[in-house]
Amino acid sequence: MGTKLNTCPCGGPDYASCCGPYHNGTAAPNAEALMRSRYSAYVLKLGAYLLATWHPDTRPATIEFENEKWLGLEVKKYVLESNNRATVEFVARYKIGGRAHRLHEISQFVHENERWLYVNGKFTA
Repeated sequence: MGTKLNTCPCGGPDYASCCGPYHNGTAAPNAEALMRSRYSAYVLKLGAYLLATWHPDTRPATIEFENEKWLGLEVKKYVLESNNRATVEFVARYKIGGRAHRLHEISQFVHENERWLYVNGKFTA
């Protein structure tokens, strides 16, 4: 992927040293890094990456992107529950059709076959 960005969409210093390597095949070292890379994948509309990092038991058949404009990510909490389970609480802000939205989710991740995978998330009010 030839994307050149000065700052990473997830808020990291630059794409090449932040989420870029994960989008190019390097396994994320922990669930928080995977969650950040998945946010960046939504920003960059990398559907194949999102599907590849979604647990097969809960993965949808396809990813549909709307004309959303992602505005920012805030990781509120990262909890490593065991060697192979973690949760990440985050708030992502975006706009669709000029209207601002806020996605506040507590996401569940598992570590299988030497890779972290997104399982599901619960939306909070």
